[in-house]
Amino acid sequence: MEHFNYSQIQVTEFIIIGFSSLREYTVLLFIMFLVVYLVTLIGNSVIFLTIKTDYQLNTPMYYFVSNLSVIDISYTSITMPKMLADFMVENKTIPFAVCIIQMYLFLSLGATECFLLSVMAFDRYAAICNPLHYTTVMTKTKCILLAAGAWLCGFLAPLPSTILLLKLPLCGIKIQHCFCDHPPILQLACTDISFNVAVGSSMSAIVIVLNCFLVGLSYVKIITAIFKINTGKRRKAFSTCSSHLIVVALYFGSITFMYIRPKVSYSFETDTLVAVLYSVLTPMLNPIIYSLRNKEIIVSLQKNLQHMLLQTKS
Repeated sequence: MEHFNYSQIQVTEFIIIGFSSLREYTVLLFIMFLVVYLVTLIGNSVIFLTIKTDYQLNTPMYYFVSNLSVIDISYTSITMPKMLADFMVENKTIPFAVCIIQMYLFLSLGATECFLLSVMAFDRYAAICNPLHYTTVMTKTKCILLAAGAWLCGFLAPLPSTILLLKLPLCGIKIQHCFCDHPPILQLACTDISFNVAVGSSMSAIVIVLNCFLVGLSYVKIITAIFKINTGKRRKAFSTCSSHLIVVALYFGSITFMYIRPKVSYSFETDTLVAVLYSVLTPMLNPIIYSLRNKEIIVSLQKNLQHMLLQTKS
């Protein structure tokens, strides 16, 4: 085999392989992903605007839900427009700098969501386990600081992996994925990547395991407290937590499979399916889960809809 000095190769752009095995379904995939993207944007925007315009939803829980909506809108907008464009063109290239920025923002927003879900679990713990002190514990200032902390930690977490990746010599330009992500870009390196994999996996493990532990600890205390209250209030308490638990299970389950692994090797087909789950479907399902399982949001949506209808008639 002919040998090349790959360290001197200057990579200026990547080729996104995407869903190459499903080329005959390109139009169908484009329509499906477009619908999902629009539903995600509309659903999360409606939740965000509903919370911001209804003073009755001016509570810590809904403040964090509105933050989650912003994350989900940003999360999908980092990858989906490019994915949709790639369905319609033959030349599925992306500039090197744009790819790295997309990867960093994608990882940062994903980590931010992990920290925010922990904050939301703590909020539910404070509301259910310490209801008499809830207003003093979860003040407006503390809510802003907790949300800001989640965003800050989320954007700091991927920095080591991103900086180390930029120092790697690359000997390939074809990314075996549907967007720029850390594991498939690492596979393009023409040098030992064990240190990069270790750092990436460690940072992912810290973010995912730490937040899973915090969420789990909060809900152990919540469930213990719920069983101590009377039956009438028990159902309401479970109802306020069930939406959050469903979101946590969907999100943490998929990213754990994607980023915490015992092996360096990756399966393109499997990773693509998992990536679609946590980067496309979960942001779409979040507003549906919160709206369908939350009476206060449903009532607020109904009032807004009735108000809009009255304005249209007049």
